[in-house]
Amino acid sequence: MSTMNISLPEALKSFVDDQVSTRGYSTSSEYVRELIRRDQDRQRLRDLLLEGAASPQAVTADPDYFNRLRDRVHKAGRR
Repeated sequence: MSTMNISLPEALKSFVDDQVSTRGYSTSSEYVRELIRRDQDRQRLRDLLLEGAASPQAVTADPDYFNRLRDRVHKAGRR
């Protein structure tokens, strides 16, 4: 694992220390890793949403679409 040193103002360091102690993290590094992972997840979700928004619409999701979908699910459940 690589090491990265960061400098924080005292107010942010106190906040991190408080989060570590109250939220059950072992170390401040564990807390920061969790924040980075969550940010990565948000970025992936954002990218997927933008990709979906840019893609052509395949099917109109109107009441008929959901009725057909329900019928397919019910038929599949009877097998």
